[in-house]
Amino acid sequence: MQPDSQFSVPRESLAKLRQYEVLLIKWQKAINLVGPATIPEAWDRHFMDSIQLTPMVPAEAQTLYDLGSGAGFPGLVLAMTLPALKVTLIESDQKKCTFLMTVSRESSTPVSIVAERIEKASESLPAPDVVTARALASLSELFGYIYPWAQANPALVCIFPKGQLATAEMAEARKIWTFDSRETVSITDPKATILTITNLSKI
Repeated sequence: MQPDSQFSVPRESLAKLRQYEVLLIKWQKAINLVGPATIPEAWDRHFMDSIQLTPMVPAEAQTLYDLGSGAGFPGLVLAMTLPALKVTLIESDQKKCTFLMTVSRESSTPVSIVAERIEKASESLPAPDVVTARALASLSELFGYIYPWAQANPALVCIFPKGQLATAEMAEARKIWTFDSRETVSITDPKATILTITNLSKI
């Protein structure tokens, strides 16, 4: 259960990630946090899938919001691998919020947890430096959620792990939105793409 050699994860962060994995497996028995079939390979499917985003977060970034955090991927993982970053997890499901709070407390990983819908959060919270979302919604829908932040912070960086439909989703989104994108092949699934989006605006 070591991270891929191309990622340098401090020993303290790795210990937290392992503790997180233990809690995920334990809580999964009572709450459907992730797809049950993915539990036997949770390290690769969820943890490494999130760890690989670490170098994509700009070095100067101070705040990150993770939308629809669910079990905490990738937001809570990034809070562990980038301890100087102020991470806010936005999740409307109270049971999942309780899980996130438990992992945060037991692993001594400080995060803010906002238990409300993204639409409400984007109206009430100040714009962050970075936004992440994993397996949440289509690109166009995500842009609709974060647009208030993009307007308030033109330098906003969005990091969205996407599956095989990334190209199709970008084509659909460009009917309504303009943006710059960088595509990175996922190390956990060669068919999946991680999109880094900047300069988002409406047509």
